[in-house]
Amino acid sequence: MIQASDPARAPLRVSCIQFEPQFGDVAANIARASDLIRAAAAEGSGLIVLPELASTGYVFESEAEAASLAEPVPDGPTSRAWAALAAELGVHIVAGIAERADGPLYNAAVIVGPQGYIGTYRKAHLWDQENVFFAKGDLGFPVFETVLGKIGVAICYDGWFPETFRQLALGGAEIVCIPTNWVPMPDQPAGEAAMANTLHRAAAHTNGLFIACADRVGVERGQPFEGQSLIIGPKGWPLAGPASRDRTETLSAVVDLDEAGRKDLNTFNSLLRDRRTDIYG
Repeated sequence: MIQASDPARAPLRVSCIQFEPQFGDVAANIARASDLIRAAAAEGSGLIVLPELASTGYVFESEAEAASLAEPVPDGPTSRAWAALAAELGVHIVAGIAERADGPLYNAAVIVGPQGYIGTYRKAHLWDQENVFFAKGDLGFPVFETVLGKIGVAICYDGWFPETFRQLALGGAEIVCIPTNWVPMPDQPAGEAAMANTLHRAAAHTNGLFIACADRVGVERGQPFEGQSLIIGPKGWPLAGPASRDRTETLSAVVDLDEAGRKDLNTFNSLLRDRRTDIYG
């Protein structure tokens, strides 16, 4: 359902929920995430972001296993659970999910609000073994108009591509929600902060966007995850986080989405207006 933006908007409290899904236990993951969503809503959050593949876990071992855990969107049980919770609490939720479409499987995110299903985003850039189990997203980079504002979505490895955020900014996005499962990068020095934090701070700055990253924690089938969830303002400075590397946490920040449209750096310079599209090729 697409809703018209309200021109007289109050500041919005955004929360990113960092937790450890248990692989394959969809019911337990929904229950755990629901408890954390309820707690965030009780603190006044109106937009709540969950990690990538939050209901299933991430490290699939076979196509059959991935298919057995994937669900249709928006009519599957997980999408319906998030929609019911959003309606009950009066919040918007962006949650990672394994989507089963007419044949292909997608690493996707569902967006729901108090009035129900709003939309789906399918991950455009697949990381490593995801290429075995999922098809590349075919929906582009939609911007969803909601009563909160204009919401874009990207998932994990999408954040390594500047085009992701530029497309969303040009599409009018004010905040980009990032369900993610960041892993250590090759040759990453011990103790070094997640590369994703640098990339997403730069993307927020160069596009004038709020960006809300919800990562997971834990080790799943030998794969460690980075944690360090983060909420960033449109000038590139963190508003909350980074979170820890290994604990369940909820990061929250109050944002004024009207600030996302202020892309001027000074009297002469505006990040989008200054693009030299005549020479980029």
